[in-house]
Order: sequence, then C-alpha cells, then structure tokens
Amino acid sequence: MNDTAPTLPSSAQRVADLLSSMGHDQPVVMLPSTGRTSAEAAAAVGCSVAEIAKSIIFRRLADDAPVLVIASGGNRVDESKVTALVGPLGKADAKFVREKTGYAIGGVCPVGHVVEPVMLIDRDLFNFDSVWAAAGHPHALFSLTATQLEQMTGGTVADVRQDSVPAAG
Repeated sequence: MNDTAPTLPSSAQRVADLLSSMGHDQPVVMLPSTGRTSAEAAAAVGCSVAEIAKSIIFRRLADDAPVLVIASGGNRVDESKVTALVGPLGKADAKFVREKTGYAIGGVCPVGHVVEPVMLIDRDLFNFDSVWAAAGHPHALFSLTATQLEQMTGGTVADVRQDSVPAAG
C-alpha cells in the first residue's frame, strides 16, 4: 500500500472495501471540496454534469421501502414515471435516508445499503463511457460504467427523466 495515499473517511473506506470485494478496480476519489451537487462533483472530477450518477431516495408509501433512483446529473427525476414503476412515493427525510441506506444525503452510494432498496437506473447514463457515483461521503466519488452500475446493483434501467416542459407565460 502506498504510504502517501490519503486516509478515507470510514463511510468511504467501507465503500472502497465493498467495491474491491466486488472486483471493481477503480479507486474511491476524495474531492478537495464537497460533491453534494452534481455540478460540484462534475467540476471536481472534470466531467460533464450529465456524467454524474446522482442518487435520489424516495420512500414507497405502501411498505416504507427505500426507492433509489440513480439519475444522470443533468436530469430532473419525473416522480410520476417512478410512481408508475414502483407505486406511490413519499419524501425521504435525512433520518429515513440514513436509516435505510447507511449514508448521509450527499454521499448515498449505489451499493452497500442497510436495507436493500428498490432501484431504478436512468437509461441516459448509458450514453457515456463512464460515470461518477457517490462513494459514501459527500466528498467521495468513484468511476464506473453504466453497465457495471447495473450489474453491481441489479437495478432496473428505466426512463426516469422529466421531459422538458415549456415555461408557462
């Protein structure tokens, strides 16, 4: 091991260990500043906002299950499309997100959850050679392909993007 490698926060180290156990060969990268938004993360790693695989958690009303939508950073998620696929949704507050995923908002990784979520993957992520996902901490990311994301998570690839709506006026 390289002695000059920075020490990862415990949540990011847990993700790094999990990724390694899955045979994923890309490292967890710590950003010098927060990657809480897709724009911040993209600027830090030098990619487009659309290449950020952002994690959005909902609460399914029928059974209180976590629903994780992994969306392209440039897309807004259409809750009606998600509802059509998984059932009625409610908002997930910070406590729900932490209890169900084991991660804080801003660092929700696609893998390694406390409770296995219902998972949808934005089909638009497949437009890129690679994407960046949160690695368990607001300053931590890792790179992978959309196909690897699908294989690691078992998520369903779906159209979750909100269609552009002309401005009212």
